[in-house]
Amino acid sequence: MSLSHTAAEYMLSDALLPDPSSSRAKGLRLELPSDRLLKFVTVGLPLFLVSLAFAREFSAGSQISCFSPTNFTGKQSAYTDTACWDSLMHHGFDAEGRAITKSLWALKVFPYSLLVVAVLMYLPYLLWRYAAAPALHCDLLFIIDELDKSYNRSVRLVQHMKKIQQASAEPEQFWEEYERARRERYFEFPLLERYLTCKQHAHALVFIYILRNLLLLLFLAATCLYLVFLHLNIFFQDEFSCSIKTGLLQEEPHIPPLIPCKLVFFSVFQIISLSVGSVYVLLIPVVIYNALQLCQWDKGLLSVYEMLPAFDLLSRRMLTCPLNDLNIILLFLRANISELTSFSRLNAVSALREATANKEDIDTVIDFMTLLAGLETTKPKH
Repeated sequence: MSLSHTAAEYMLSDALLPDPSSSRAKGLRLELPSDRLLKFVTVGLPLFLVSLAFAREFSAGSQISCFSPTNFTGKQSAYTDTACWDSLMHHGFDAEGRAITKSLWALKVFPYSLLVVAVLMYLPYLLWRYAAAPALHCDLLFIIDELDKSYNRSVRLVQHMKKIQQASAEPEQFWEEYERARRERYFEFPLLERYLTCKQHAHALVFIYILRNLLLLLFLAATCLYLVFLHLNIFFQDEFSCSIKTGLLQEEPHIPPLIPCKLVFFSVFQIISLSVGSVYVLLIPVVIYNALQLCQWDKGLLSVYEMLPAFDLLSRRMLTCPLNDLNIILLFLRANISELTSFSRLNAVSALREATANKEDIDTVIDFMTLLAGLETTKPKH
């Protein structure tokens, strides 16, 4: 008997979780994988394409090519290119023959507008980082620590039950005391369960998360509309007529009234705008999906922890409307499942419970540990 008792003690000791390391606080992910992907694409894509546009501008030199008259010298042709690039004003005539002008300045500021787009896309991330991430970090640390401690308390309780059962002269009396303790909920963990219940009535995190997605959706839609506006008004006009008869050259008779010019970089800006617009349109459903995640509970995580004694957040139907901070915390607990050491062990116990012939013998992790410790011979059936 001493050998079996020693083996049971070793088994229960091995079932205990190790003390959490100090690196847990640094390893917590405060962004969901989909949100991290959105941040990387929405901010990184315009910065990458703008850097390519600037690199081409520095390497290719002039961004415009004007067809100066043959009697112009080299310096006069260079002046014509510079003056037309500085003005970027198209001079033409309407159907009735009246002179009209059209500014093409949006083409010149297009790379810088994409920089503004990248900054705007980064603002929702800053909002989440400074308004919600600190509170979420504290919640995750406390809940993960309490969930692991609750599992350890269950194992230590079985260790104590094993010692009492060995010293007890009347096993039936021991099991009657155990059943009475179950009925009177002596094994519950009220701090953790009440904390999670309290989070059901808080809405700060869910408000900031929805605001973050709404801002991101607004900026994506505004960028797409801006690109559509450019294409409809400017991005189909790579040639224009420029006038340099201004200032001191206004009275010069040998200067023609209009000089045809062509934008060298036009095709590059078209490709950049189409790339950014198409990717942003594809990202809009991803943002909507992230927001819709809050409309349903992630019950898989809490259902595993129903194996803890008296942890019946689901069975008592305390999960009502999912638009609260508890649902956000559950989503981030799922993203930080590697930091939740007790989850894999409780998940295995739940799987074993489903595969057991007599499921009524296993209700909590304490029941499972008592069976492993060899107390099933005297344990009454539930």
